[in-house]
Amino acid sequence: MHTRPRIAVVIGSTRPSRFADGPAQWILKQAQARGDMDVDLVDLRDHPLPFFDEIASNLWVPSQNPEAVRWQEVVGRYDGYIFVVAEYNHSVTGVLKNALDQAYKEWNRKPFTAIGYGGTGAVRAVEHLRLIGVELQMVSTHAAVHIGGGDFMAVHPAFGNQPIEAIEANLLPAAQTALDELVWWAKATMAARGIET
Repeated sequence: MHTRPRIAVVIGSTRPSRFADGPAQWILKQAQARGDMDVDLVDLRDHPLPFFDEIASNLWVPSQNPEAVRWQEVVGRYDGYIFVVAEYNHSVTGVLKNALDQAYKEWNRKPFTAIGYGGTGAVRAVEHLRLIGVELQMVSTHAAVHIGGGDFMAVHPAFGNQPIEAIEANLLPAAQTALDELVWWAKATMAARGIET
């Protein structure tokens, strides 16, 4: 039995020009520095999932596609998730939605938080993620980290191109709260699922 929650930082964009790596590495560093969770980076680039085409959710019928099964095994190892969220047309990326759809029971009764980025800090995408999470029987934290507005422009390579540490003071309070909530919910749901903490 593991005592600390196992958390996956899931990078939800696969574009060659993605901005996600900076926020992913930053939140990974914040989570690892705490000492109350074990954290891994899970990159959707490493999981070439087909568009969901199974007969039904794996709650009802085992998935047939080997990549889907491998993805379910990866997702199932964790007690909670930090999603790195880009906003595409007011929602999550297609690859993140597809990855969420490719598993079901592996997400159940586990918490998640998010770090979103974009002009508005991906607030609409994070809200959509929360709606999807409810259907997957997940628990969303109240807090999330949003890199938006002037902060986003300051660190985006096409504009200010500053390191993310230049805006870190603006992100740390939300990150602390989001990670505190994530650990609390992870421990609570682990206990409820019969996993000793």
